[in-house]
Amino acid sequence: QVQLVESGGGLVQAGGSLRLSCAASGSIFSINTMGWYRQAPGKRRELVATITSGGSTNYADSVKGRFTISRDNAKNTVYLQMNSLKPEETAVYFCNARILTFSPRYGSALNDYWGQGTQVTVSS
Repeated sequence: QVQLVESGGGLVQAGGSLRLSCAASGSIFSINTMGWYRQAPGKRRELVATITSGGSTNYADSVKGRFTISRDNAKNTVYLQMNSLKPEETAVYFCNARILTFSPRYGSALNDYWGQGTQVTVSS
């Protein structure tokens, strides 16, 4: 079993900052890409940022220059530093990770896992 647990969401004023964290735990052999997605009410889930195990990053155009994704491979944790937040960025933010697991019974498996989501609310 693998779990992703997010933390760090909350209420912030426009222009403010928040830092999200997501820790993976369980029967993890290795973690490939980790990332953050968000879903606003009535909208589709969208990519915010991703980071590979080697540290290569990718950002949505709308957050470039304001958000920074990073990871601590030793802790199986990914972070999202969000600065200059805008009201339209109010959403539930989800952590995602592509994880290779191994068990003696079932062998290896590569799957995408999601966290439960953390609410970010930006007031105007």
